[in-house]
Amino acid sequence: MFQFLKKKFSNLRLNVKISLYYSIVLLIFCTVFFMFFTTTVKYNQEYNEIIKSATIASSFSIDFKKDFDYKMYRIIIGSKEFYDEDPYKDIKEAQAIAEKLQASSWSKGNVERAQAIQKYLLNLKKHVRKIEDNLKETGHYDENITILYNDIHVVTSLIQDTILEYIYYETMEMENVRAAMEVEMLKNMELMVIMVIAMILVGLFIAIFISNSISRPVKELSFITNQVAQGDLTVRSHIKNGAELKILSDSLNIMIEKLSDLIETVKKEQSNLRETEIKLLQEQINPHFLYNTLDTIIWLAESGKQDDVVEVVGSLSKYFRTSLSKGKDLVTLKDEETHVCSYLQIQKIRYGDILEYEIDLPKELSLCRIPKITLQPLVENALYHGIKNKRTKGKIKLIGRMENDKVIIKVTDNGLGMTPDRLKQVLESMQRKSENEKESYGLYNVNERIRMIFGPDYGLSLQSTYEVGTEVTVCLPKVIKEDN
Repeated sequence: MFQFLKKKFSNLRLNVKISLYYSIVLLIFCTVFFMFFTTTVKYNQEYNEIIKSATIASSFSIDFKKDFDYKMYRIIIGSKEFYDEDPYKDIKEAQAIAEKLQASSWSKGNVERAQAIQKYLLNLKKHVRKIEDNLKETGHYDENITILYNDIHVVTSLIQDTILEYIYYETMEMENVRAAMEVEMLKNMELMVIMVIAMILVGLFIAIFISNSISRPVKELSFITNQVAQGDLTVRSHIKNGAELKILSDSLNIMIEKLSDLIETVKKEQSNLRETEIKLLQEQINPHFLYNTLDTIIWLAESGKQDDVVEVVGSLSKYFRTSLSKGKDLVTLKDEETHVCSYLQIQKIRYGDILEYEIDLPKELSLCRIPKITLQPLVENALYHGIKNKRTKGKIKLIGRMENDKVIIKVTDNGLGMTPDRLKQVLESMQRKSENEKESYGLYNVNERIRMIFGPDYGLSLQSTYEVGTEVTVCLPKVIKEDN
């Protein structure tokens, strides 16, 4: 029988022999695969459950304590409104995560830890409610500070420690499952040694093939990551084989693209900010303004008005000195007021009885920070596009106040004002860059700088009535200390 089978096999064509041989190899490998598969599925189910729990725990911010403590501190000292910060929302989100942790936890100990976290959050909510009640009344600052340090800080520490313990024990459980999987796999390996020996040569060939199929993509990914680390964001991965490696390749490409977009966005924002600052500084050294001022000084000197000459020269010196502001982006409102006053004093002497001005900026706002060269362009617009066009005596007012932790400054004039159509045109130009619109371009620069520095909730608003006047409102956050 053996000789018969040998003869029949010898008479087979080469491609059939190869096909038959690999069929046998495939059968053996299917058997091996099935043994590994059943074991892997079992432990993967356990492993995935642990990973699920750990993932949920990781979504609980490790910065919860720092963020929540700081938020409550700002509420207590009055830096932020209670309902604007809404600490109950943070507690509610944390409770939702704690419930998920309890439902998905792998161990009894972590179920208890998840329950403990829920109790801590309920206790935390009680302390927050006490602070909320105190804030509705006056005279409870010391009590609220005591609650913050003796109660809230303690509870948030307990929450933080418990969630870290949860993650630690889930990780330990994951390691236990992995170790058990290794033991089981070793047992299976012992049972399959006889089959593996018979296929050692084929196995070696396949091992080399698989090794090369993995090592080459990994080397490619390593090379690409190294290029990215050196600043080259033009490289891309082109791996198409292997599901995990392809996913990794695609994710790496997406990361590189997003990183490139982010860098370009930051560069663009910084460029736009500097561009607006340069434009505003250029306006400060407008040759027409300087020539006119120097002509005024000459005229005053020739007329023998020495006191006026001294005043104009002094105002011009202050004007350019405060424009530079030692390279700072933010200056105090007091410095900005000095800058505007210098400008208005010069224009007052130039235009004489045509121009009057009034500045009412409370002393309590003097240390508040404001982007440099914010008010002067608004005053200049009021003068050149409002009062001069009216050709009668006009008045410019600067009035400041605090409103809900915001600094509100109004620049008003009783000049010519704007028609509804012109007002609409200027408002639209304030939202987009248009160098053809002299009036609105200055407003755009000021508005854009404020939004880029403080965010979209701040900036300029404009109202105007034809033959009545114009009012520009500047909205800023209350910032006392400049960021270094």
